[in-house]
Amino acid sequence: MALKDTGYTDNPEQPRINQDMDGLDIGRIIAEHKERYIVRIDKGEFEAEITGNMRFTAENRSDYPAVGDWVAVKVYDPDLAIIHQILTRKSLLERQAVDKKGEKQVIAANIDYAFIVQSADRDFNINRFERYLTICYSAGIEPIIVLSKTDLVSETELNDLLAEINTRIKKVEVIPLSNQTRDGYDKLESCLIKGKTYCFLGSSGVGKSTLINNLSGREIMKTGSLSSSTKKGKHTTDHRELIVLENGSMLIDNPGMREVGIADAEGGLETTFDMIIRFSASCRFTDCTHTNEKGCAVIEAVEKGLISRASYDNYLKMEKEKARFQTSIAEKRKKEKAFGKICKEGTKYRKERKY
Repeated sequence: MALKDTGYTDNPEQPRINQDMDGLDIGRIIAEHKERYIVRIDKGEFEAEITGNMRFTAENRSDYPAVGDWVAVKVYDPDLAIIHQILTRKSLLERQAVDKKGEKQVIAANIDYAFIVQSADRDFNINRFERYLTICYSAGIEPIIVLSKTDLVSETELNDLLAEINTRIKKVEVIPLSNQTRDGYDKLESCLIKGKTYCFLGSSGVGKSTLINNLSGREIMKTGSLSSSTKKGKHTTDHRELIVLENGSMLIDNPGMREVGIADAEGGLETTFDMIIRFSASCRFTDCTHTNEKGCAVIEAVEKGLISRASYDNYLKMEKEKARFQTSIAEKRKKEKAFGKICKEGTKYRKERKY
């Protein structure tokens, strides 16, 4: 498979010239297993790892390769390639890392579209949709909502769910779909464009892996049933992997996510809650928090029913998460700066004592 078949559109020689990568091949990360990767280049697929220098200079998780990344590699033998550099990313999809204060988790890189999947029968949560939309908009990725397992609800129930989505979420395509009857597949397949990369986001058990298997026409991803005790999805996908479909589009499956923590979310909240942002322009105070201030146009709009109260509450909750994350980052940098100062003073002291 040629490099262009994995979505590469530039002249492969140009990055080598611009970034002094003579003797290196350009490839794409198509799978990640902890700190080992599978990279596809024109010569084939190779297991790969990063250089010691990349590991030493990495300041956070985004400095490591992710599935979807374009990288510069050197092949040393048929079994191993070394990743020397990550090429400039078009997009980077991230969320707040679970149980790790002030850290982000990278989901995938160089994504064009994200299918946000929830099932109609048990997983439906409109607040979670807004969270996924926020991390997509922050990364400059176009979201598409997929409401799966529609065969498990009545037509009336389905219409109620679609109405709820349309009330809260604007300007996002919504595809009701069933993996059993294949209803909705025509509409979803029409969204798949040659050369574009798509990722699937959602909780475990909503049918993402089955969907990918059906789209590819073969059993690529393991699928599993719901837990009999919790009725929640089991983690059938335990790693991230990029798959090329026959029409030339690319899909990335992700392990199920029950938590979608908001990090800095620059631009994401503003796009997801654009109606709140529009009303905020009429607030009396420019630094209005939209919580208890007099003359708050947002609160007034909520009271008049012009803004959904549930959406407003979700917005405030996510804004607080964003603020806490930014505070954690600032505290972390302050500690690192102080530690660096101590190290420098220690080095200076040792040099002075030596002479």
